[in-house]
Amino acid sequence: MMMKILLITDHLYTGGKERRLLGLIKGLLAYPDIICELVILKDLIIYEEAKHLNVPIHIFKRRIKKDPMVFFKLYRLYRKFKPDIIHSWGTMTSIYVLPFKLFFRVKLVNAMVTNAICKRYSKAWVRSKITFPFSDKIVSNSSAGISAYKVPATKACVINNGFDFNRLKNIKEAILVRKQLNLNTDYVIGMVGTIDYRKDYKTYVSGAHEVLKKRSDITFLIVGEGENINNIKQDIKPEDKSKIVFTGRQKDVESIINIFDIGVLLTNTRNHLEGISNTIMEYMASAKPVIATIGGGTNEIVINNETGFLITPFSVDEFAEKIEYLLNNSNLRKEMGEKGRQRIKGNFNFEKMILSTIKIYNEVLAEESITKN
Repeated sequence: MMMKILLITDHLYTGGKERRLLGLIKGLLAYPDIICELVILKDLIIYEEAKHLNVPIHIFKRRIKKDPMVFFKLYRLYRKFKPDIIHSWGTMTSIYVLPFKLFFRVKLVNAMVTNAICKRYSKAWVRSKITFPFSDKIVSNSSAGISAYKVPATKACVINNGFDFNRLKNIKEAILVRKQLNLNTDYVIGMVGTIDYRKDYKTYVSGAHEVLKKRSDITFLIVGEGENINNIKQDIKPEDKSKIVFTGRQKDVESIINIFDIGVLLTNTRNHLEGISNTIMEYMASAKPVIATIGGGTNEIVINNETGFLITPFSVDEFAEKIEYLLNNSNLRKEMGEKGRQRIKGNFNFEKMILSTIKIYNEVLAEESITKN
């Protein structure tokens, strides 16, 4: 039986959600009885793999933030494509597709839950209250997200991110990456992520300063860009500017992570809690020990004291202490890194993510068949 899936998201710029969506489409294309089309609401396509996907990509640019013309563009596409399921990947995209659920009874898989915090009266909270009652399934990549958004148990689905190990097949040699970034220290610590209100780069930089007071054989990388980058740059002490390096946004992030000795993800828990972080998953798949802020979905992927360390939010001293401890214990770094890689292979693998999603599609279509009969 042929299955038509219309996926809709805001953009294909940098982000874990966008990479996960592209991975899903790539996986679905292996099934000849599944046809996909993709809608994005901004003309932002950074990921190279998006340009090579064998699926139609419709760009419905919004003239204003809540552009009503998107409804009409979606209607024309709906009439032409006639999807069996709409799979929405954001809070506003879930609002845009709601009329198709209400008036045409198309099945709606709502994947707007990508983090593990939902503040009362926030945009996400309001949109969840509007869309959840009409969604057939509500997907989160973490159990913490299901809990934070108070997703009804009858609709809740957890599908963890799945890492495609094919991404590691063509990484550059470490010596070339080091030369490209002008790195000459023995050790490299790295944090990958958008430099915005969700990430705690202040603690990262402050912890780096503490470590660099004692040793000069480390470079701390900040891989990414974002609205807070100038504020973070101002926090760098003049004597440490050569040891705390901003790389900007990088397309070949796997090759950069490969040169890390430790992968870091610190979260600003006052404003954000991670779901299952793609960044952490990439560290672990590359056999890097992880230091991350405790809370949210991070607790579901990092096993404390086994694949890395979970630390108290905003604790500069604890962060610096764990960095030094790992650098001074090379066997522990290797052991944690290998356990992390095995955890990704067993629990967060690409095939499992694809099969779990297809199972949900089949379930919602089966429910429709039962209702009709």
